[in-house]
Amino acid sequence: MSNGFDRDRDEFARGARVVVLLPDRGDSSRDAEARLEESAGLAAAIGLEVVDRVALKVRQPRPATLIGSGQVEELATRVRMEEASLVIVDAALTPVQQRNLETGLGAKVIDRTGLILEIFGERAATAEGRLQVELAHLDYQAGRLVRSWTHLERQRGGFGFLGGPGETQIEADRRMIRDRMARLRRELDQVSRTRGLHRDRRQRAPWPVIALVGYTNAGKSTLFNRLTGAHVMAENLLFATLDPTLRQISLPGLDKAILSDTVGFVSDLPTQLVAAFKATLEEVVSADLLVHVRDVAHPDTEAQRADVESVLEEIGVDPATPRFEAWNKLDLLDDERRAELLTAAERRTDVLAISALTGEGIDDLSVKIAARLTAGHRRYHLTLDAGDGAGLAWLHAHGEVVRQETEELESHVEVRLDPADYERFLQR
Repeated sequence: MSNGFDRDRDEFARGARVVVLLPDRGDSSRDAEARLEESAGLAAAIGLEVVDRVALKVRQPRPATLIGSGQVEELATRVRMEEASLVIVDAALTPVQQRNLETGLGAKVIDRTGLILEIFGERAATAEGRLQVELAHLDYQAGRLVRSWTHLERQRGGFGFLGGPGETQIEADRRMIRDRMARLRRELDQVSRTRGLHRDRRQRAPWPVIALVGYTNAGKSTLFNRLTGAHVMAENLLFATLDPTLRQISLPGLDKAILSDTVGFVSDLPTQLVAAFKATLEEVVSADLLVHVRDVAHPDTEAQRADVESVLEEIGVDPATPRFEAWNKLDLLDDERRAELLTAAERRTDVLAISALTGEGIDDLSVKIAARLTAGHRRYHLTLDAGDGAGLAWLHAHGEVVRQETEELESHVEVRLDPADYERFLQR
């Protein structure tokens, strides 16, 4: 009887029965139950059926199996009872630990990095996304060839000028992976250059770019749809959005701005993915304003905030980049917690409590975002020829015209502008 896992192909199928294991070392700020819930959500994101969740105390990680031998036996019993074909370990495993656990548990084992890579591999929709995921997969697999192949002891070559014992199959496989990774990096560099040209064009326009960032499933895509009227995939699903989406929006005092919806972050985001998705995340690095969307109904909301800030630092976001927090999912809070958060948000200028699902606070959010983007604007008094309609239109498009009076051959305009736009207007 098939249990959802084909050992010959080293793959697992949708619907496979899964046991989630959390090796709890007691050094995390996160709640163990919330961590298990997140791992189960990650598994569900690719159609796996979680039949059991186990948190095991690990005082000293074992080099061979991470957990103790008695814990391996206990877990193996649960795997057999649940007829599970896959065990997901919410930690990073070495290739040796992964192989030994598979032997001890009698089931396929993947770690957190492998699971996230599987999700990204299934979700990547664009050519760029697929390139990025393949690069990350190859980087991850390069160190695990010892367990991924059955033919590694074969030798190839050689006589004559080839000489010697020849190239082992594992060396050939590693070389092929390195060559493929080099090709992928060249293709992604081209993608990055193209994206850079588009970004330069926007900056010359110039329209401010607002990037929505946040933990996965915080509600970024729902907020993006609410602000833009778009129909980006927005589900109660981890990593529902992988590829960046940009749309034009209008804000108070700004004729036009660009809103970017980006991939969600997660704790312990694999370094392979951070490197592979660098081209995508450049939209975040170059943004004029970051709107950090937070799920305030989640028990680990503060830890999630710290994880997002950590990833932003890792991808090279300038700490001086203006940031604004949208405390999302007010609709899921009870009255007491809701009142508490609303009061806390009112005391801060860089926070607004909202519900992207119901639309509560969205109009105020647009005003706040516009205020942050125009905070450096100054008032200028300009005199234009009465017939300079193009100049007047430019001022309306790039700033906020506070007052306008026309007398005979001249128009007197008071306008709020970014200093860079003012210089650009004078040089037009």
